Amino acid sequence: MATKKVIAICQSGGEFVTNKDGSLAYSGGDAYAIDIDQDTCMSDFKSELAENFGFSWENMTLKYFLPGNKKTLITISKDKDFQRMVSFSADAPNVEIFVLPEEAEARNVSNMPASRSSRTTASEAVVPVVSAGDIVVGDDMIANDFQIEMGIMPEESSPLPCNFVLTDEKQHIKAAQQWENAITGVDQRFNSFTEFRDALHKYSIAHGFTYKYKKNDSHRVSVKCKAQGCPWRITASRLSTTQLICIKKMNARHTCERAVVKAGYRASRGWVGSIIKEKLKAFPDYKPKDIAEDIKREYGIQLNYSQAWRAKEIAREQLQGSYKKAYSQLPSFCEKIRETNPGSIAIFMTKEDSSFHRLFISFYASISGFRQGCRPLLFLDTADLNSKYQGVMLVATAPDAEDGIFPVAFAVVDAETEDNWVWFLEHLKLALADPRTITFVADFQNGLKTALPLVFEKQHHHAYCLRHLAEKLNMDLQAQFSHEARRFILNDFYAAAYATQPDAYYRSLENIKSISPDAYTWVIESEPLHWANALFEGERYNHMNSIFGLDFYSWVSEAHELPITQMIDELRAKLMQSIYTHQVQSREWIVSTLTPTNEEKLQKEIELARSLQVSAPHNSLFEVHGETINLVDINQCDCDCKVWRLTGLPCSHAVAVVECIGKSPYEYCSRYFTSESYRLTYAESINPVPNTTMTMMILEEPPVEGVVSVTPPPTRLTPPGRPKSKQVEPLDMFKRQLQCSNCKGLGHNKKTCKAVS
Repeated sequence: MATKKVIAICQSGGEFVTNKDGSLAYSGGDAYAIDIDQDTCMSDFKSELAENFGFSWENMTLKYFLPGNKKTLITISKDKDFQRMVSFSADAPNVEIFVLPEEAEARNVSNMPASRSSRTTASEAVVPVVSAGDIVVGDDMIANDFQIEMGIMPEESSPLPCNFVLTDEKQHIKAAQQWENAITGVDQRFNSFTEFRDALHKYSIAHGFTYKYKKNDSHRVSVKCKAQGCPWRITASRLSTTQLICIKKMNARHTCERAVVKAGYRASRGWVGSIIKEKLKAFPDYKPKDIAEDIKREYGIQLNYSQAWRAKEIAREQLQGSYKKAYSQLPSFCEKIRETNPGSIAIFMTKEDSSFHRLFISFYASISGFRQGCRPLLFLDTADLNSKYQGVMLVATAPDAEDGIFPVAFAVVDAETEDNWVWFLEHLKLALADPRTITFVADFQNGLKTALPLVFEKQHHHAYCLRHLAEKLNMDLQAQFSHEARRFILNDFYAAAYATQPDAYYRSLENIKSISPDAYTWVIESEPLHWANALFEGERYNHMNSIFGLDFYSWVSEAHELPITQMIDELRAKLMQSIYTHQVQSREWIVSTLTPTNEEKLQKEIELARSLQVSAPHNSLFEVHGETINLVDINQCDCDCKVWRLTGLPCSHAVAVVECIGKSPYEYCSRYFTSESYRLTYAESINPVPNTTMTMMILEEPPVEGVVSVTPPPTRLTPPGRPKSKQVEPLDMFKRQLQCSNCKGLGHNKKTCKAVS
């Protein structure tokens, strides 16, 4: 990343001041600018600060604001925090870092309960709203590394000097003290009762007491301290003729001792969600484990994984909108796609109970690009959606002239089934309306083997995904053969698949048969007409696997946790940017018939052709002499090496013949590899769908007569273990099985062998 300028502001001589809007400003102090980047070491950074500010780097605390949020200070306590800060501030010209020196000697504080009346009030002190690391007491006392039970503060009779550090053996900090002034007294105003209740909850945590509602409705909220006999009270109601909420009465005096506050009360899901919302916005991959650790460190409250996960879901919903509302807005969302992108297909289906069933999306730019510039070749695959309602995305992608990914259509369904594939393929066929015979590279399982001929009938070729075949072969042989034997079988299986000549194909089969007749039978019964190059009748341009659109799957993995309408719009935005990028890229190419990659491939064949000799033709057949003798049928655009037919570009033998008859090799290249086809693929643009996020998060659209009201699908139980993701590994990778040195059996070793020695 680019070098960043970071301004570190020394605490000495300066102070935090709370503005009227609750944000913090740092007044006074010295400043020193240091250029940092991702390679900067935190210890070197602190050493340079210590040298300039004149105190030991071992006794300093670093803090910074999240961009756009001057109310929350984030503590930098380790290298990971430092790198996060640099990464998060990548787009900003600078980031302010506040350097707070710690006192070498810290005094312990008595654990005797304090009088509530001795607390510093809003009129007596300015208390900055800071997070982990700062507890402010009085005008200018900042206490670092402070951990003390909620509600315990120094007695008024025990005054503490400025900059006195409070500490205990764990050296933790209670960030909850930032909320001591969340409630300031009578006439304090709030935008809503929700905001008031949130402030009250934080105030009670900071002051260590529990409360109960005497009245809690849409007109008035009245609360009292839960401790028997304690006079603390507060009442808030709507300010006349406005929508504001105002505190009308408050008795701020407590006579109760420190309350025993349960963690569940102090850390409700909604409260934790509101606390982590800003950090989740900055770091979308914020894990529940890290949430629990941060809440424990900063607030002294222990959360289990489940509580942290639910709090994260609440925070995400606050940031991204409601999953439920997203489904209800599907009808209008699909309509907006069709309005803003004429010719696009956006269709959804519901079940009898109006719950969501299926959604199909294909933008006109994708439809037109495939018909005008792409080969009649489509890859069908799936991507798991690990959102609240889970499901599966069915995807159809095509290769552009440069063999880059070009998404054509996708659908959200509940599971990968034959019925869902048939539905997807039917809409894909209607969307494309392509008269060409299309080759599909796809799995042969999960209903695709039946669905493709059912929908496309004879107007297609189904090339089985070689990777899926190899995985099934390996699994079926696992119980019978050792690791080494299976490795040889799989290598011969791949050799048979890639062989361009029938002779080479059959030799590989014989090699498999010599190892295992059972494996040979398996291969023969796997329908080689659908996967062997030597036998396949369609044109797949040497693409053997359906796992082609990895870039698209990475987009899905980044967006799959969003509500459905936001997820689709995020994918739309990625597609829009991708098309624009390719448009710009193609304008910068040097004028050439072929695209850069294909030009390079052809030039290699032209170079090889120079050493070949061409004999006199027999009709359209030419004999080409080199290390081997090959026959080229120039009229049929075919060579017996089969490279021309498999790739779409003339092989060296064909190039030799073409040059011999005085023509240009470019005339015999597939039109799908030309720069013109590439530009036609990306000729159309995708337009934005306005107000998608704002509509979902803010507007509560009234039901429209005649429009289906879509509800979320039933939630599904998450299967145990880590979610599956698209991974491309070496094709011959599989786990080694144990083999017993005693009985030669598989699945155990000599120590656990039950055979009689």
